Amino acid sequence: MSRSLPKSLLTIGILLAILGVALAGGGAWLVKLGGSWYYAIAGAGFVIAAALLLLRSPAALWIYAAVVAGTLAWSLYEAGLDWWPLAARMDVVFLLGLVLLTPWIARSLAPGTATRRARLALGAAMAAMAAVSVASWLVDAHRIEGRAPGPRVAAASPDGPRGAGTETERGAPAAGEWTAYGRTLAGRRYSPLDQITPENVSHLEVAWRYETGDVRRRGDPKETTYEVTPLEIGNRLFLCTPHQIVIALDATTGKEIWRYKPKTLGRLALEHRTCRGLSYYPGPPADSGEAAAPPPVDARPVASDVPPGLPLAAASLRGKAPKQIDRCRAKLLMPTVDGRLIALNPDDGGVCAAFGGGTGQIDLWANMPNVIPGAYYSTSPPLIAGNRIVVGGAVLDNYSTHEPSGVVRAFDAETGELVWNFDSGYPYDTRPIARGATYTPNSPNSWTVMSADERLGLVYVPLGNQPPDQWGGKRSDNVERFSSSVVALDLATGRVRWRFQTVHHDLWDYDVPAQPSLVDLTIAGKTVPALVQPTKQGDIYVLDRRTGEPILPVKETAAPQGAAEGDHTAPTQPESALSFAPKPLRGSDAWGLTPFDQLACRIGFRRLRYEGRFTPPSTRGSLIFPGNFGTFNWGGIAVDPEREIAFVTPTYLAFVSKLVPRDDPSTLYVTSEHTGNSFLPALNENFGAPFAVELEPFTSAIRVPCHEPPWGYVAAVDLTTGKVIWQHKNGTVRDLTPIPLPFKLGVPNLGGPIMTRGGVAFLSGTLDDFVRAYDVTTGEQLWRSRLPAGGQATPMTYLGADGRQYLVVVAGGHGSLGTKAGDYVIAYALPKALPKG
Repeated sequence: MSRSLPKSLLTIGILLAILGVALAGGGAWLVKLGGSWYYAIAGAGFVIAAALLLLRSPAALWIYAAVVAGTLAWSLYEAGLDWWPLAARMDVVFLLGLVLLTPWIARSLAPGTATRRARLALGAAMAAMAAVSVASWLVDAHRIEGRAPGPRVAAASPDGPRGAGTETERGAPAAGEWTAYGRTLAGRRYSPLDQITPENVSHLEVAWRYETGDVRRRGDPKETTYEVTPLEIGNRLFLCTPHQIVIALDATTGKEIWRYKPKTLGRLALEHRTCRGLSYYPGPPADSGEAAAPPPVDARPVASDVPPGLPLAAASLRGKAPKQIDRCRAKLLMPTVDGRLIALNPDDGGVCAAFGGGTGQIDLWANMPNVIPGAYYSTSPPLIAGNRIVVGGAVLDNYSTHEPSGVVRAFDAETGELVWNFDSGYPYDTRPIARGATYTPNSPNSWTVMSADERLGLVYVPLGNQPPDQWGGKRSDNVERFSSSVVALDLATGRVRWRFQTVHHDLWDYDVPAQPSLVDLTIAGKTVPALVQPTKQGDIYVLDRRTGEPILPVKETAAPQGAAEGDHTAPTQPESALSFAPKPLRGSDAWGLTPFDQLACRIGFRRLRYEGRFTPPSTRGSLIFPGNFGTFNWGGIAVDPEREIAFVTPTYLAFVSKLVPRDDPSTLYVTSEHTGNSFLPALNENFGAPFAVELEPFTSAIRVPCHEPPWGYVAAVDLTTGKVIWQHKNGTVRDLTPIPLPFKLGVPNLGGPIMTRGGVAFLSGTLDDFVRAYDVTTGEQLWRSRLPAGGQATPMTYLGADGRQYLVVVAGGHGSLGTKAGDYVIAYALPKALPKG
């Protein structure tokens, strides 16, 4: 035997030793924290095998065969036949085993029977590991198979007796139109069109493509996003862009008809820059005898503290003759980042100058406390029901305890005059606020989309909680009563008719994020008007929308205790019988691409406080699962009123919430000295509160989630029983990895789905750049098309002037999620002549 070691043997020996020391050291730390012994034992096996290799002893292969066999047994015990969790445990061990079986290693060991037997033992262990891997490819442990029912309610009209809007609105849109964010005030994201079916959807092709020209700019906040769902009315498509450009397109050809770009204030304290959509007011009914009677053109709305230099949309029309002032029978309403609501003429994009006392707009800063331009505006389109424009707004998250109000206001759709205001600080006095008075500062706000039932005369308002989100030691009784709730307000007066709270004393930013969906359900043989409310924590509440009483059971469950100093936690939390809440995490759920980052994630898991999804934030650091990204977010769900089912897209990402004690009111504890833009807010500092907060996803050093996939699904659920009909993991990591790998792990989604009577659902918000079509009955993916940018918006569909059903997807990306930016509006349709066969 040669004195010098062969290079191959020396290399693999040193590598095994280094990896073994890393595993053994980290494993010992994990054992000390109460975790698995595997890593420490496997690390010791690596080190022993390395030492024996360097001595040229065939016993090295026996030791490594024991490591392989032990790893296989442990992996099966923890993960079963679930491929991705198995792969993370076995990949490095298997690859090193292959190296040890090569002839170069065998020739370097002592020749003879002992080496041959050792190689056979290692080969047998490796073969068993390979066999288990192959078997796991044939099993999907996360898939639920089933078939959704067909229509349970016979269609009596193009929209059906329970089609979009007929039981909630006095004037439902035409079957081929999309006149509100969720298509109608019912917020179902359901179209009665049936031209596109499971049988022909694979033939969809791009009909036209339009680029808005609105791209991200220097100085924009990180969360600059393209989340718009266009409206389609009278063969015109109306949409807005993140920088507040309003565009009208020919819905059949995609040709631009007009665009409007308002002047807005610069240097705004923006957390978000987005526009989720516009709102449409058709004008008073033709037989109502109503006519707009606006105030004189030179009038101004009263405001207590208007930002200096706030632009006036109608300023360019000053001095023109009254006949030149556009009074606009129909209106498009567009919220701006500087806190206004501008009224535009859908015909030509002109400002409705007679609206808002001659300003063409509503000043949402009127009577607001704590005026900081950009710190408050409506990221979502207002709701228009009857002659009411109901508006909420987003405030800065976790910037300070001195934020604008979360007041919800209703304005006259003809004049822009304030009709009522729901201020949770004074919830039972909804009369228009007095001149010079201000609304309650820092109160729960409604930043997402509302719904309404005009027949019941109710508007349904999802509410968030009071900043700071993770510390609630000084919240008032009224704040506690209305935070993280869906509230039914009288459409005429704003008075509270009922409320349902989805989280008590919310410390997790589990605000109600999505538009409620209204649908009539058949329960015990009776028709019940229902409201379906998805939430961040994963529960979907099915309530009687007349009273707020649960239709599907809701129980109060004991919650973890032990809040930060000066705070408390609620003793119980409501949990719905219909829920996509994740199962509590265990150490064995930790994940990584290799055993090494998986080990680091296990150590991280053990070091954090975690007692389930309502674990209070802490100075130690708490694991929040799901995090404030939510199981469901603003995209909501789609509801089929004839099948009485919902198409849902649950997402699962864990976050870490760590409270950082503040010693003074001005120091930056968790943010740097801004990012070159001193006017952008220092988020999560919580100025005025005793704690700042560090919020970040629970990921490994290479930014891979620290808990095993799938991280995103599509599913169908029966709304009458709460049972999941089918569930499939959805999406690939193609656009989430440096190398475009098409692995279908199931990835997060942000942006809602839609369904059609044709039995097809569409989704574009998955964090790979595709729009997909699914069979509503089985969940099978039927078609997908590559997008030029991230599709984090909700699609929509309509009937073009050529008689074809169009699907429109907006692809502009999401700044916080890192998806590719763009400015694309893409329409798909079936070919005018479908291929035969």
